[in-house]
Amino acid sequence: MHDEIDVDVCPGYPVSWQAAALNAMMRGTFKPLAGLLLRSEAGVTAGSQIAALAARVPVRLPSHVRVTRDDTGVCRGEWVRAGEDLDESGVLLYFHGGGYFACSPATHRAITWRLSAVARRPVLAVDYRQGPVHRPTESLQDAVTAYGCLLERGYDPARILFAGDSAGGHLTLTALLALRDRGSPLPSAAVCLSPWADLTDVPRRVNRLVDPLIPAGRVDWLARRWTAGLDVRDPLVSPVFGDYRGLPPLMVVTGSTEVLRDDGRRVAERARAGGVPVTYEEWRRMPHVFAILADVLPEARQVFRHIDRFLAAARGLSAGSGPAEAPGLPAPDLSGDSGLVAAGEAVRPGTAAAEDLARPGAVTAEDLARPGAVTARDLPAPSGSAAA
Repeated sequence: MHDEIDVDVCPGYPVSWQAAALNAMMRGTFKPLAGLLLRSEAGVTAGSQIAALAARVPVRLPSHVRVTRDDTGVCRGEWVRAGEDLDESGVLLYFHGGGYFACSPATHRAITWRLSAVARRPVLAVDYRQGPVHRPTESLQDAVTAYGCLLERGYDPARILFAGDSAGGHLTLTALLALRDRGSPLPSAAVCLSPWADLTDVPRRVNRLVDPLIPAGRVDWLARRWTAGLDVRDPLVSPVFGDYRGLPPLMVVTGSTEVLRDDGRRVAERARAGGVPVTYEEWRRMPHVFAILADVLPEARQVFRHIDRFLAAARGLSAGSGPAEAPGLPAPDLSGDSGLVAAGEAVRPGTAAAEDLARPGAVTAEDLARPGAVTARDLPAPSGSAAA
C-alpha cells in the first residue's frame, strides 16, 4: 500500500528510556482524558478551557529566546526569535496543533523557538480562529490571510517557510493547496509534524491499540464534528486527496505507533506523485507530535537537526532564494536546559548558533532533487549511537 515512498523508521538505535517512560505515562493519563472529553460539545469546550489554562502557566525559555506579541492587522500571533543574527528578511509561519479547538502559540513554544534556531529566522506563530466557536474553514481563512499579511509587509515568498503540527499540519497543507489554486506565490518549503490530513469518517484501525496518546475513535468523532455539511473528500477538507503538483519541498514527520501515522504517509505519497521533493521520516515508538517534548526527549531534539538539514537542502532548490547559509558554524543548542529565564525577556548577545551543514553526510540540494524521497537513511546517526 505504501510502496511508492521510502519508509524509514528512525532512530536506528534503541528508543530512549525517557520515551518509554513518557509513553507509559501518557497511556495511563492523557489518553483516557482525551477519550472522556472528545465525546460531546461540552467536552470540546472543557478541553479548550483546559488548554487555555495550561497556556497561562509560566514556561521558562532559554535566555537566547525572545517572544513578542503581534496584534497588528491580520498577522495576529506571536513572534519567536531564538538567538542573535537571525535572517530578519525571512520568516517561518507556524500553525499550532490542538484538534482545531485547543492550544495556542504559547503552548507550542518548545517547537517554535527550536524552529527559529534551525531555520535561522524569526517564527510567526499564528493565533488563528478555532473551535468550539469557529470551524477549520475559518482557520484556513486566517492562515491564508496571515501569509498575505507577510507579503504586504514586503517579505519575499522565497524567504518564507510554512510549518505546523497535527491540526496545524492540516492547516499547512490546506493553505498551500488553497494558495496554489488561486495562483499566489508559494513559500519555499514546508514541514508537517504528525499532520491530521484525512477527515473522512472511515474508522481508523492502524495503531488504534498501541498509540499511547490519541484514542482513534475520538479522532473519528472530532473529524465528523468539523466536517458536518462539507465534502470530506475535498482536498481543502482532507488534504490526503489533494493534487500536490507545484507545491514546494515538503518534510513530513510521524511516529511509528501513532494513529495518524498513515495520514503522514499518504501525504508523502501524494506529494511525491505530484513531483514534489519529499522527505518522510517515521520515528520508532514516538508519540503524536513528539517534537513538542524536546525538553525531555533526546529523539525530539534530534528531529530538529533533521529539519535543519532539510531546510538547508530546500534553500538550495528554491529559485531566487540565494545560496544556502555558509558552512562551518557550530550546532544550535536545542536542549533548552541551561540559562533559563522567563519567556519574553531580552535576548542575550552571542548565544545563537547554526548547524554545520558542510560536514560529511549532510543532506544536500542534490539529494533532495534526486528521484524518490529523502529519508532517514540519508541522515547520519548521532555519534555514539548503537544500531538497533
